[in-house]
Amino acid sequence: MSRPLHVAANYKTKDPGRIILGYLANNGGMTLPELGKRLNVSVPKVTVLVNDLKKDGLVQDYGKIESSGGRRPNLYGVAADAAYFIGVDVKQYHVSIGLADLDKNLIKNSGKIPYNLDNTVESRDELCRHILTFITGLSIPKNKIQGVGINLSGRVNYKTGHSYSYFYFDERPLSKIVEEKIGYHVYLENDSRAMAYGEFCMGVVQDEKDVLFLNLDYGIAVGILMDGKLYYGKSGYAGEVGHMPVFNNEYICRCGKKGCLETQASGWALVRMFREKLLEGSSSLISSKITDPDKITMEDIIQAAIADDVLAIELIAQLGENLGRGIASLINVFNPELVILGGSLMATQEYIWLPIKTAINKYSLSLVNNDTRLSMSKLGEDAGLLGACLLVRNRFLDFTG
Repeated sequence: MSRPLHVAANYKTKDPGRIILGYLANNGGMTLPELGKRLNVSVPKVTVLVNDLKKDGLVQDYGKIESSGGRRPNLYGVAADAAYFIGVDVKQYHVSIGLADLDKNLIKNSGKIPYNLDNTVESRDELCRHILTFITGLSIPKNKIQGVGINLSGRVNYKTGHSYSYFYFDERPLSKIVEEKIGYHVYLENDSRAMAYGEFCMGVVQDEKDVLFLNLDYGIAVGILMDGKLYYGKSGYAGEVGHMPVFNNEYICRCGKKGCLETQASGWALVRMFREKLLEGSSSLISSKITDPDKITMEDIIQAAIADDVLAIELIAQLGENLGRGIASLINVFNPELVILGGSLMATQEYIWLPIKTAINKYSLSLVNNDTRLSMSKLGEDAGLLGACLLVRNRFLDFTG
């Protein structure tokens, strides 16, 4: 979601050519007079800056456009193939890797590569091998790859490159360790924040500036956009909504505490609840395919619900009620313009959507809730990939707007 920049006001702190590039990259093609007007810079100065960017291969002339009178002006925009960015979206049982160009197009998507996210050196090194295999298979010039963005769940400090939930085996930043293994700049990001940013830039967000993106997966987290910018909190850990103490129960959360929202409203909770029901004698389509309840995954339950399995549908509805309770609390606190529901659990569509909506109406303040639009993710599985690529792209453009 782009915003006007003022080149004249940023000469002392930022390369004016980089500002021009960032503006074209985030606003699309423009004529030189349009750029001068938008950026409050004279047309001769803009012409010099754009010509320099053309020489560097970053901007190209799209040709002349129609004009109401006089000479037809030329349209200028970024050269899509001038730079590329890799996004890596790490999930519990698979990893997806994508490649985006400078014009924000996701031009290659690996799909779901089987992978077990374990907090071990072996799992970390396997992730690096998957990234290297993906890069090796690309037909683009490798020197045009400007960086790799990796999404991980849990506590990620994007500024230092540390992950404190996975692969924290010594004091060194995980980003530096992976850089040494793959040979490219690496940037870590929390997966929910990356998904939120992808949706904000390329998904359902319209003119909204205050947005919450709920990532409903094995765990639960929220990506927060305040005034159109990602909100990180003091140490970069904002968004751990799954660990809000909501329930009075004896279930131990992955964080070691009891009563967290995740204990009754997450993918982990769904798997536990499903296994318990099977052991109590309930029947399911899954039982004919997987005889050992301990081997049932969240993905198995989601597919069963899509196939109209009664037990799966009932438990997902129960999960939706619990989730709606937590989301209502967020709405009461943040009063957002838009709440987006994304993540793996949203593949069950109405089975989880309707209970969530009902619970939100039940538990949120009506005056606050009436101001909030609720929407499903438009990008789905691609939200994290696009977000990771676009955040690396921002680093390349030195663009934070």
